[in-house]
Amino acid sequence: MAEYLVDIKNERLSFFTPAGEVKALNDVSIHLGEGEVLGIVGESGSGKSVTAYSLMGLTAHPGKLLGGNLNFNGHQIENMTEKEMRKIRGNEISIIFQDPMTSLNPVYTVGNQIMEVIRLHTDKTKQEAKERAKELLELVGINEPEKRLKQYPHELSGGMRQRVMIAIALACEPKLLIADEPTTALDVTIQAQILELMMELKEKLGMAIIMITHDLGVVASMCERIAVMYAGKIIEYGTADDIFYHPKHQYTKGLIRSIPRLDTKEHERLIPIEGTPVDMLNPPKGCPFAPRCDEAMKICLREMPPVTEFGEVHYTQCWLNQKEEMEKGASHE
Repeated sequence: MAEYLVDIKNERLSFFTPAGEVKALNDVSIHLGEGEVLGIVGESGSGKSVTAYSLMGLTAHPGKLLGGNLNFNGHQIENMTEKEMRKIRGNEISIIFQDPMTSLNPVYTVGNQIMEVIRLHTDKTKQEAKERAKELLELVGINEPEKRLKQYPHELSGGMRQRVMIAIALACEPKLLIADEPTTALDVTIQAQILELMMELKEKLGMAIIMITHDLGVVASMCERIAVMYAGKIIEYGTADDIFYHPKHQYTKGLIRSIPRLDTKEHERLIPIEGTPVDMLNPPKGCPFAPRCDEAMKICLREMPPVTEFGEVHYTQCWLNQKEEMEKGASHE
């Protein structure tokens, strides 16, 4: 029995474009046990979605996996054919995409699209699949499920379409659900309902969740562990408490400083992270965040820092932490 449901080790993935090689993932490692919730946080282009899609074998051309091991539920993903992937995709591992309107087919009814998934992965008859589809719509909190099955995606609201996407993802009770910014297009009240629904279903079905988002508020309430990504690397990893109360990387600290808080003084400004994201065609030699970091030293620009550990789970890659550890060691001597 494998120790982890998801075990990604040292994944390297690049997109070979006419302009050159884009190193989308650079030595990424993720471990996730059954029933756990992991949040992957970072700004656009940091590699969050690419990590998840590679786990489902959905790396689009011109993307290519260059190295590392991707193990999911005993399957070695990097060695599997497309035919083998289809058996586990939607069955053992499912995904909720960012925009439900582009993920649902506009010319098929909602019922047809849910039933298609059920009939593809199970041996249910058409009538049994219809009953299961109705059950799923009830499960995700859609009223009048019988009526909704006959409707087309454009006839539903944004929140309802997102619930339909969740119903499709849960059709075969997967062991892992990947949620790729599932609440971006929704208003705040619907967002809260969708997140609550996902947590309820996690408890009911015992599935693990990978939550991809750039919203730290979302991961604070849902995730046990958080991976902070920047320029294709996991620069900090730890429990939710570690990340929110004891952040160690300057980028993580910057993200937390830029969250609106209820206890801030009136008219107090949020502190943005200055500068622009890294050009992935020409990444810096050292720490990718160094050009935007207020505390950067010369070595930060020259060399990638080693991993500094702060307990069993919490680790980061930052020269400032290496410097602190050395200073602590020197003071104890």
